Amino acid sequence: MVRVTFPSVLQRHVACPPVDVDGGTLRQVLEAAFAHQPTVRGYVLDDAGALRTHLTVFVDGVVVHDRARLAQRVPAEARVDVLQALSGG
Repeated sequence: MVRVTFPSVLQRHVACPPVDVDGGTLRQVLEAAFAHQPTVRGYVLDDAGALRTHLTVFVDGVVVHDRARLAQRVPAEARVDVLQALSGG
């Protein structure tokens, strides 16, 4: 099972504790997590189904670059961390 975690800033607005799900691609993993916590979907994905610009996703500590399709393969025992993106100088 893949462990999916969401940022604490998001947890202030909606209940989204870590969840263990199955899935082959990052999109499948996220959709499985949204099945457990449907209100989280709109905070994580935009209307086109792409990752929102203020979030970053890591799979086993490696940043995901395919933000639109989320087609990256996710190993069966991976950890997926959805984090708030930081910007500035």
